[in-house]
Amino acid sequence: MDADVPLEWNTEECRTYTPADIDREMQYRTYRHESGDLRLKVAPASLDGEDHPGYALTATTYPGLDLSETIRVRTVLTFNRCDRIATQFMDLFSASYDGPGSLEDALEYAHQRTREHR
Repeated sequence: MDADVPLEWNTEECRTYTPADIDREMQYRTYRHESGDLRLKVAPASLDGEDHPGYALTATTYPGLDLSETIRVRTVLTFNRCDRIATQFMDLFSASYDGPGSLEDALEYAHQRTREHR
C-alpha cells in the first residue's frame, strides 16, 4: 500500500469499518512524513464531531507532542477523492519541506494548493 504514497511518506494506519448506526462501510487512513513532523488523516468528517457527510483531510504538526496543532485541509464527499487530495498534499509538502525550520511554510504551501476554492 505504501507504493501508492510519495517516498517520504508512510501509511501509518488503514482501517475499514461499518458503524453501528449506518449500513455503509467507512474508511480511515493516516499517513506520516518520514521526519515524524506531520501526520495526515483521511477520515469520516463525523469523527471530528461535525454533522457533515463525507470525508475530511486533516494535518497535524508534531503529532504526539504538547505543541501539536491540527488543521482541517478539506472536506469532500468520497473517501477516494479525499485520499487523492491527501496524495496531492503529500507531494506538494514534500517538494517544499526542508527540515523542521520550514515545516510551517511547507504546510502552508500544500494547504493553499489543496484547499477548496470558493
